[in-house]
Amino acid sequence: MNMIQAINSAMDVVMDRDPSVIVMGEDVGYFGGVFRATAGLQSKYGKTRVFDTPITECGIIGVAVGMGAYGLRPVPEIQFADYIYPALDQLVSEAARLRYRSAGDFTAPITVRSPFGGGIFGGQTHSQSPEGIFTHVSGIKTVIPSTPYDAKGLLIAAIEDNDPVLFFEPKRIYNGPFDGNWDKPAQNWSKHPGGEVPEDYYRIELGKAKVVREGADLTILAYGTMVHVAQATVEAAGVDAEILDLRTLVPLDIDAIEASVKKTGRCMIVHEATRTGGFGAELSALVQERCFHHLEAPIERVTGFDTPYPHSLEWAYFPGPVRIGQALKKIMQD
Repeated sequence: MNMIQAINSAMDVVMDRDPSVIVMGEDVGYFGGVFRATAGLQSKYGKTRVFDTPITECGIIGVAVGMGAYGLRPVPEIQFADYIYPALDQLVSEAARLRYRSAGDFTAPITVRSPFGGGIFGGQTHSQSPEGIFTHVSGIKTVIPSTPYDAKGLLIAAIEDNDPVLFFEPKRIYNGPFDGNWDKPAQNWSKHPGGEVPEDYYRIELGKAKVVREGADLTILAYGTMVHVAQATVEAAGVDAEILDLRTLVPLDIDAIEASVKKTGRCMIVHEATRTGGFGAELSALVQERCFHHLEAPIERVTGFDTPYPHSLEWAYFPGPVRIGQALKKIMQD
């Protein structure tokens, strides 16, 4: 399966098991979503469980919060993560706080799916990575898969979770892994082990990172598309790096991070979001607090720039092989 098919399969499996699960969003019904991630679900489960909404992100999430409090498990789609900002008040002030403010009487078991990230020439309004905003909000879990296999297992776990989950889908790797070399032929998931996805039910526990490449000289912390870019870059450079796919940012597998950095003595953090206030800053602080006496070099961050996502200079902004390669040389020489 590719990632779109795996996400579709996850919703299909959970909807078949649990009649309280519903899918909602702009064009998710008859049309099957702008990326076809919900294709066929309305015809199988009906218009009361898979339905289109008006173009109002605030309204979509507001209704989903109410549905969750009433006992349903809504899976609203925000068509692009760039358009999630009108829903911030409902996500932050309502969904994230409902369990706490009601002393556990009500929960908001909603899973907000949204494609995010660049690499598709989407420009400033279709390429943003806002995950850092939500990791700052207590009460919300943030999940980002890097393979179809993980996407299905993590999405099932997210839908079954009793707290609100932001499920960001790296759209650059919907159809195949991406090594950061935009001028080379695209790859598909058929030759990647992460594309082998069971059709039936399985789940991946939230808060568990995965070592995708073992190494002894350097730890690279990444998630989503950047896992594949980092892996291709270190292998081309011949660096014995350990790559940790975080998979979930909240809850964070800090034990896995600490164990890896203490083993290698060096740490690089790679993400596509802008640098200032990005989740990499939190990771850097945690590594510094827990692994200071084991570090042999300063922590390196390779990120997007503190600018809107440029259309014409997409590959200068994108943390690709060139910038990751430069950081590799620096950290290994320090």
